[in-house]
Amino acid sequence: MTHTYATDVLVVGAGPVGLTAAVELRRHGVSCRIVDRLPARLPFAKAVGIQPRTLELWDRMGLVRAALDAAVPMRGQLLYTNGTEQARFELALPPEVPYGFAALPQYETERILDEFLTSRYGTEVERGTELVSFIQDAEGVTIVLRTPSGAQEEVRTRYLVGCDGAHSIVRKGLGLSYEGGAFPEEYMLADVEVDWDLPHGYGVRSVHRDASGAVDDVLVCIPLPGRARYRMSMLVPPGLSAQAVPDAPAPDAAPSDGIAHGLQSGRAPGLAEIQAVLDRLSPRTTTASGLRWASVFRISHRIVNRYAVDRVFVAGDAAHIHPPTGAQGMNTGIQDAWNLAWKLALAIEGSARPGLLPSYDAERRPVGEEVVGRTVRHAEQGVQADPEEAGTLLLREAQLLVGYRGSPVVDPPGEGPGPRPGDRAPDCTGLTGQIEAHPLRLYDLLRDTGHVLLLYGTGEGDARWIEELARTAREASGGRMRTCLVLAPGAPPWTGTPAAHRDTAGQFTRLYAADRPTAFAVRPDGYLGARISPPDPQALAAHLAAVFAPDAQRP
Repeated sequence: MTHTYATDVLVVGAGPVGLTAAVELRRHGVSCRIVDRLPARLPFAKAVGIQPRTLELWDRMGLVRAALDAAVPMRGQLLYTNGTEQARFELALPPEVPYGFAALPQYETERILDEFLTSRYGTEVERGTELVSFIQDAEGVTIVLRTPSGAQEEVRTRYLVGCDGAHSIVRKGLGLSYEGGAFPEEYMLADVEVDWDLPHGYGVRSVHRDASGAVDDVLVCIPLPGRARYRMSMLVPPGLSAQAVPDAPAPDAAPSDGIAHGLQSGRAPGLAEIQAVLDRLSPRTTTASGLRWASVFRISHRIVNRYAVDRVFVAGDAAHIHPPTGAQGMNTGIQDAWNLAWKLALAIEGSARPGLLPSYDAERRPVGEEVVGRTVRHAEQGVQADPEEAGTLLLREAQLLVGYRGSPVVDPPGEGPGPRPGDRAPDCTGLTGQIEAHPLRLYDLLRDTGHVLLLYGTGEGDARWIEELARTAREASGGRMRTCLVLAPGAPPWTGTPAAHRDTAGQFTRLYAADRPTAFAVRPDGYLGARISPPDPQALAAHLAAVFAPDAQRP
């Protein structure tokens, strides 16, 4: 058995979730390895919907440009019943939200993250490498891997992160429950071109209802990059059922564990099967061509009882699976990875409070439970199952309403308008500096940063309290918290440090409901940990004491 040097974290699974975890760990200076049992990325357009919140996170990571160049916009959805258009939904968000909805094939998402991880941080995915077993103790995790040659390798790490999908070996090794159920229907997935004249950038949902009003046939099409190319899903005809036609396992399937989720074994659909569905349900007469890939898949809904046991964690499909309605799954998993990575980074440095790592489960499992419940309702009853106003529902689908109020590591939310502790820190525009020749967005100032103390000054004794809070943040965080100053539109000029940006457009003042000097602690994942007004160094120190260990010094 070969022994290797220890690494801080081993990430198992190189899908979008595992790659996000690895990038964020490396961005925070953590050594990690990432392994995947498959010998190469799969060329399948499985998860394709990219939510605005995911694009915000990729912006902060520094890779959003590559994603925007490869994606296509999702402008809305066209709904048809029995061939007649019933509705057209526009995916229009408030103007301060920096990104809209997008569609990007999963293989492109993985390529972008993989290339960024390699080019920026020099970390490569170790492909054809499979997790065999692991044992954890008080000091770390001892892991056995099977390498491409078939040899076994023992690796000692401080932490293990399982991003290895619905059939997760990490989850099984922890003995976590994975309660839920499966939908009886089987579906076909296909990446195909059509020659219809429907508007670009719109998804299509076309259903047939029988005499009783029940849906008995369905076609869902999501636009992909390319001329009139779509990722289509539709019900499987009886003769193509994966259960009825056993064959070799699906390319990304693990050994059978009774979880009917994802690509299934059996004969893949061909153009003839896809054309037959289009002949029944397409809102325009059309011909399918250019089939890149097709498969049969099943849908389950399950969630673990815990997201972590001591030094071992699960994220993404290893922790939660659910219907693809609303494109929530991959995006939720990416946020799992982001939430966990910055906390692991502090723990590895020895600078995290004991309660910081447990807050991963406290913050993310309620999100997973809500997403599973909502997507199951929408799959069974339609979006109308939720009585929310349309704008609120759209913000929720965009994952812009995900928050952590009540988390043990954020301050109590308190009362008042504007974002509160645990809420997403909103973007805004119209910030002007003394050197920049054009206005900036707030997210421009937060890009590629970690912990940020965001101060809002109005000119009321600014110099004294700004200096005191900046010093408190620096000392309590061991130099990890950067200070960013925004001045009210009418505040006097600022000549001190840090450099200031003026809220010339008044958008920060409005969106943050800031009418007096205020301090905001912004976490590395873009959520507010504290809102302190009037600014008080002791209140800031008390908040940071829930995150950083006493006397946390940068190693």
